[in-house]
Amino acid sequence: MVMSLNITIRLKLANQPGTLVRVLAVIADEGGNLGSIDLVSAAPDHMVRELMVWFYERENLAGLINALEEIPGVQIVQVADRVFTKHLGGKIEIKAKREIHGREDLALVYTPGVARVSQAIEGDPEMAYRLTMKGNFVAIVTDGSAVLGLGNIGPQAALPVMEGKAILFKKFAGIDALPLCLNVHGTKEIIDTVIACAPTFGGINLEDIAAPQCFAIEEELSRLLDIPVFHDDQHGTAIVTVAGLLNALRVVDKRIDKVKIVVSGAGAAGVAISKMLLSTGARDIVVCDRKGAIVRDDMPEIDSKKWLARHTNERCVHGSLQEVIEGADVIIGVSGPGLLHRDDILRMKEKPIIFALANPEPEVDPKEILDVAGVIATGRSDFPNQINNVLAFPGVFRGALDCHARMINDEMCLAAAHVLADLVTPEQLSPEYIIPSVFNEDVCPAVSRAVQQAARNTGVSRRYLYEENEQGKLLNFMAT
Repeated sequence: MVMSLNITIRLKLANQPGTLVRVLAVIADEGGNLGSIDLVSAAPDHMVRELMVWFYERENLAGLINALEEIPGVQIVQVADRVFTKHLGGKIEIKAKREIHGREDLALVYTPGVARVSQAIEGDPEMAYRLTMKGNFVAIVTDGSAVLGLGNIGPQAALPVMEGKAILFKKFAGIDALPLCLNVHGTKEIIDTVIACAPTFGGINLEDIAAPQCFAIEEELSRLLDIPVFHDDQHGTAIVTVAGLLNALRVVDKRIDKVKIVVSGAGAAGVAISKMLLSTGARDIVVCDRKGAIVRDDMPEIDSKKWLARHTNERCVHGSLQEVIEGADVIIGVSGPGLLHRDDILRMKEKPIIFALANPEPEVDPKEILDVAGVIATGRSDFPNQINNVLAFPGVFRGALDCHARMINDEMCLAAAHVLADLVTPEQLSPEYIIPSVFNEDVCPAVSRAVQQAARNTGVSRRYLYEENEQGKLLNFMAT
């Protein structure tokens, strides 16, 4: 994996003409990209400046430090990694919503007043959504077995990632989320732990749990719990991918039921994407794992891949990814870097749609195929059409929490995908714009509304069953 580096360098510079220019020249020579230059302090004989520098490879830093030390009149005061600086002390905290200014407040928010609220919830558990944090509280659960592009790094090393996820929940949906990094790894142990913690939460977001274990965990938790359980690596990725693909097909004027789609990767994302594509109307899907095309006449051992064998690749096409991609209209990569090259893409149909979603390095370099592809999407923010789960999970959970959903079902996910695609108007649609920006403020509310409507239509929303009586029950209890 390529590890870039984003640093700030604080320098004490002799107050002489040309000193800063020499510093900037050295940064350029050592492969650094310069960001901001800030003046920290100034004196008659020197200035202290702080420079932001980005390197594509962290190994370049040592060369820069050595070169700066050789410049007369330049003293290095501090070098700080901006990523680590952003994480000092952690990224989230718990903050009280009710202030305690004296004995009266204490008696209301804690004993003895709190006992009456507990009794009200004991009589009607649904009141927990109104009288506690449950209605706006999500657990982010991981065992650290499949974190980002890092793999099995364990629960403690996964905590910074889960903290970041909690920030995204708050930023984009106003949802409070708590990381639960579990030091258990067996399917049953994870399920039992989540069930034991579940009464506190209005929803469970499973995150970075390796396949195929993640499928059994989500399925069993969804069956046993009466709150929504959502594995973002599966369904979040599928929602945004399908939304982008629907618009990409409009750009190249092709129909989803007429195109050949190849999916590279049969893990959590690949399985979920394939299932949603079938629900959307796709008919010709071939899924490849490391061994090549998954086929029904050579049934895999893993249950999730057995499902793919039975429901995709009806023509029973055999071969490697590079072989089965010939004549395809769409390639969706959720696998690994550098698996495909320009020659592979040239053997696809005219105006092929390329979703190369492996991070940080996609399955094929977009720059190699700009003149070949009809539409290109990646998981990166430095290329157009970023397929980013943050377009999905905040709105999905906002909708599920607001309607007190018992689960997040396929209909709710499909509704989210369609409304996400529809947020790109025909006037906006282009090869470089098939999916809204993550900072589009219309995304979360639109997805939330679509999810709530689908929940109500499919009978998994509890709020609409209770809301007429809930206020009356609360008033009755207050009067007793």
